[in-house]
Amino acid sequence: MFNPMPETPQEGLVSASQARPLDLPVRPRNPGMPLELDWVEEVRVNRSAVERRAATLRGRRTVKKEWQAAWLLRAVTLMDLTTLSSDDTTGRVRRLCAKARRPVRADLLAAMGAAQLPIRVGAVCVYHAFVETAVAALEGTGIPVAAVSTGFPAGLSPFEQRIAEIRASVAAGAEEIDVVITRAHVLTENWPALYDEVRTMRQACGDAHIKTILGTGELGTLRNVARASLVCMMAGADFIKTSTGKESVNATLPVGLVMARAIRNYRERAGHLVGLKPAGGIRAAKDALEWLALVKDELGDRWLRPDLFRFGASALLTDIERQLEHFVTGRYSAAFRHPMA
Repeated sequence: MFNPMPETPQEGLVSASQARPLDLPVRPRNPGMPLELDWVEEVRVNRSAVERRAATLRGRRTVKKEWQAAWLLRAVTLMDLTTLSSDDTTGRVRRLCAKARRPVRADLLAAMGAAQLPIRVGAVCVYHAFVETAVAALEGTGIPVAAVSTGFPAGLSPFEQRIAEIRASVAAGAEEIDVVITRAHVLTENWPALYDEVRTMRQACGDAHIKTILGTGELGTLRNVARASLVCMMAGADFIKTSTGKESVNATLPVGLVMARAIRNYRERAGHLVGLKPAGGIRAAKDALEWLALVKDELGDRWLRPDLFRFGASALLTDIERQLEHFVTGRYSAAFRHPMA
């Protein structure tokens, strides 16, 4: 039977008794800490070294055959299945939630001996207007609903409105809130303003986990990405997220490497665990494998769980299913055989 959570690229086939649950008993919260400006200012990033390190992932961490299939099943469990289109409807959201319940075709799971494994996505991510629809569609599954709030994607609506939107999404049943930071605070190096903004948003989230969207493609430098990551974590972010998916440049491996090392640095210094969510432009199964290799190398196996790592994606699931069908049958199928909604 396939274990969707192998400890190493070589671990792929296990017995039914060895298959572990996909959820941990307690999802960690990051309480944050006081803002340390000296720590933020001392951050340095060597861009050429980061890019060289990211480039090695494609060659050093390749997995094939049953091990690749096992890692792809794991990737499914780490996915925030997302629809954030201007033409979203309640019907589309309900169909997406049905896909979230059974993200991989039953015949493929059966052929891999994984039919009894609880393969499901990490969350469903929607606009605030569809939170209640998604919560109702996912009732009884344990799959949380994530809402994009705070004037997504620009994050430039009045601050009071952004806070009110967070509270409304939580009241509607969202267990996770993806907030947009004010990029101008980063670009002008106004770190106290960014800290206070995220701290206030975290308080508005209450028990819901908060993911801070940095909009890395608009921050100018990797140093800004690292410093913004640290400030958001100090303010209590449970996840740091790369992008809204609406920028011209979204999730890239160099950005992911910088954010992962910021998370590691924060854990070593503050003692708290923070999750990572790459989002935007991750469409191919091979991209997912590269991100998993990066996270395993930089943060370790503990981060290869849905409480500390997520993909923000939709098209990615279709390509993963196509790769799994190729593993089972030896043939690539058309995308329409794996509908999203």
